[in-house]
Amino acid sequence: MKKKLLAGLAAMLLPALGLTGEYNLTVDRVTIDTGDFVKEGIGYNGASPGPVLRFKEGEEVTINVTNNLDEMTSIHWHGLILPYKQDGVPGISFPGIKPGETFTYRFPIQQAGTYWFHSHSGFQEPDGAYGAIVIEPEGREPFRYNREYVIQLTDKHPHSGDRIMRNLKMMPDYYNRQQQTVGEFFSDASEQGFLNTLKDRLAWGDMRMMKADVEDLQGFTGLINGKGPEQNWTGLFEPGERIRLRFINSSAMTYFDIRIPGLDMTVVQADGNNVQPVTVDEFRIGVAETYDVIVRPKDAQAYTIFAESMGRSGFARATLAPEEGMAGVVPPLREPSRLTMADMGGMHGMDHGGMHGMDHGDMAGMDHSGMEGMDHSNMAGMDHSNMKGMDHSNMKGMDHSNMEGMDHSGMAGMDHGAMGQKAPSDPFYAKGSGLVPVAANGGKFLSYADLRAQSPLYEDREPTREIELRLTGNMERYTWSINGVKYEDADPIRLQYGERVRFKFVNETMMTHPMHLHGMWSILDVGAGQFNPVKHTISVQPGTTVYMETEVDEPGQWAFHCHLSYHAAAGMFRKVIVEGGPDTQQANTDPVEEEGGEA
Repeated sequence: MKKKLLAGLAAMLLPALGLTGEYNLTVDRVTIDTGDFVKEGIGYNGASPGPVLRFKEGEEVTINVTNNLDEMTSIHWHGLILPYKQDGVPGISFPGIKPGETFTYRFPIQQAGTYWFHSHSGFQEPDGAYGAIVIEPEGREPFRYNREYVIQLTDKHPHSGDRIMRNLKMMPDYYNRQQQTVGEFFSDASEQGFLNTLKDRLAWGDMRMMKADVEDLQGFTGLINGKGPEQNWTGLFEPGERIRLRFINSSAMTYFDIRIPGLDMTVVQADGNNVQPVTVDEFRIGVAETYDVIVRPKDAQAYTIFAESMGRSGFARATLAPEEGMAGVVPPLREPSRLTMADMGGMHGMDHGGMHGMDHGDMAGMDHSGMEGMDHSNMAGMDHSNMKGMDHSNMKGMDHSNMEGMDHSGMAGMDHGAMGQKAPSDPFYAKGSGLVPVAANGGKFLSYADLRAQSPLYEDREPTREIELRLTGNMERYTWSINGVKYEDADPIRLQYGERVRFKFVNETMMTHPMHLHGMWSILDVGAGQFNPVKHTISVQPGTTVYMETEVDEPGQWAFHCHLSYHAAAGMFRKVIVEGGPDTQQANTDPVEEEGGEA
């Protein structure tokens, strides 16, 4: 057994490809076998996921990427700080890589930690074009471990990315397998009363929404390191060892809740940056995020790494064991999460199409100043078609006790206690949210509020200005946007080199959005001042407002988008231009040829 362990460890520690500092990647058509189905996809060096690229902090890397496809491609180095022309986003930082051509990336490694790489062309990433990056630090880690494993998650679907997008455009609930049933209606009616249940269903129907709209995409097989649940990827250990698990969520659309029954997990890194250790029973990993945890199995038994989708529609599973062939108990899926009216708190940014003819996109300007004494109990049948010019700014004092059928736009700050919803302790979820995570064993579930930087990356200083980004969308037409404007119709966000910008995310949709700014760090405001955690992807829950700050220290053109693949493609995407600083003229005047396909 020791020989097997040593051989596995040696293979893990060897450089992924080529000579130190130089790597060769090919982009290929590959066959992906999930254990549930086999499909054609796209991968690197003949496989999906691609190889683990291992860099060292302080080195200069050269990566030769050869496109063996019959279409354009690209590689984006997710979370890496590098010159903008090496960032790999067609139409923003470079034109893309043509079929049959080789593009050479060269950039310095300025950081350490766990990251990943993926295509930024069309839907090649959800079709399999992704891999992991591990960067060794120049100095010692502030934590100890005996061995490590990359745990790279994804949600593999039998349909291609193009087909999924067509189906979502045609019918947004095409992949929703958890729609409410007649049986559930009668069950709710027995608990809450028939009229209350009917009003509730009518309210959601008016919004062209369902409580089950937690996930856009269901029917997937969850993979860990390219292996489905039945294929059971296994990492070996010797009892008593400290094992570092580098979790990467490379999914197209799926948030996973991670637990290892029988083992505590100590979180030591978030998005590649060291955090003050926090021990948890479970954590939620958003799309594109990474978390590094330390576990210490003391017994010679198998432990199940269980990654359950946030909507409880599927899972990925792997095993830690002292020998190959062992397997732990696989937990059953928990009851599906359901949205609540609290999660709909910011719905004024959405155009609901069929809501009595209303366009809710313009409701922010409505004047309700004289409505404080109104009885809203009979508003369900009102014609709201002429209310676009009204100002809702003074609605805070209104009696909403009978508003089950109304649009609750702007109500994220309300006390929903009277609605029979339990208030969460996690400040990053709307009060009364149905998405609040709870550990399976009643233990500790990681919150953003638990994260503290191990040491400050930047001096703490006041931001020079604030930019509000409202996350908006229309589920019925499956369009997604920022500030009500899709990418192709939007002006770039212009930043000045050297400033510190505070971004205010206001989620006016019912979906959770992982927002990713390329090229610069995102300092998440958890109220810890200079010890606020530094991330590359910030998850914004429905009906919430989240703040992050960015030191604008990289000139050039960058992408800023929701990392849910089909949301970015549908318009929740922006170009950011950093003006001033080194290489200003080149960064802002070089033409970038647009690549065809989705953003």
